[in-house]
Amino acid sequence: MPTYRDEAVVLRTHKLGEVDRILTLLSRRHGKIRAVARGIRRTSSKFGGRLEPFSHVDLQFANGRTLDIVTQAVTLHAFSQPLGTDYARYTTGQVILETADRLVTEEREPALQQFLLLVGALNALTAGTADGPRPPTMIMDSYLLRAVAVAGYAPTLSECARCAAPGPHTAFSPQVGGVVCGNCRPPGAAWVRPGVGEYLAALLSGDWPATRDADETVQRAGSGLVSAFAAWHTDRGLRALGHVER
Repeated sequence: MPTYRDEAVVLRTHKLGEVDRILTLLSRRHGKIRAVARGIRRTSSKFGGRLEPFSHVDLQFANGRTLDIVTQAVTLHAFSQPLGTDYARYTTGQVILETADRLVTEEREPALQQFLLLVGALNALTAGTADGPRPPTMIMDSYLLRAVAVAGYAPTLSECARCAAPGPHTAFSPQVGGVVCGNCRPPGAAWVRPGVGEYLAALLSGDWPATRDADETVQRAGSGLVSAFAAWHTDRGLRALGHVER
């Protein structure tokens, strides 16, 4: 039976039969993969806890008729261990996994940028950013903006998303695609507090030093706009967002 290797992050699992599980994974070279881990629910399973959600693993697969089969698993990063002991980080991590699952829709289509963003976000949640620790919601918001942008829906933050009039502007519309001027503002557009536009631009570019002095008011306002924008571009919204403490 032909085999191949790849590294991947476990996005979610569900039961199959009495002792197996189907894993949904985002991999470095093969994009989204659905595969079977046989016997994983037995107490004597060779996989142990290595194939739980959040696990970053090096895997060997055997090609199957409908689903491939996981034959070996080596842990690269056990993100589930530190996240499982911190509710705030765990719930924001769940949002990150759900977003990756929603945005990468086609199986077996390469999605390297999404994979790298996912691993980077989980690493920042557990070990901090290159500029030091940040609140879990700030890391989540940066990931959401960047992942949605990679999927082709980058928010417009420096000019009107409808008429391209230069900013700054004081309204934000997820439906239109970002900030909007007074002439283009649709009903229901949110007000953008001073400093929030610059804060969101820093999150989108991954400029962590620029977020160091963002006060809690700006962070909360920005987080609400990011959540609305991400929910709009993931069709049915993100269920895990309802569990995040802000």
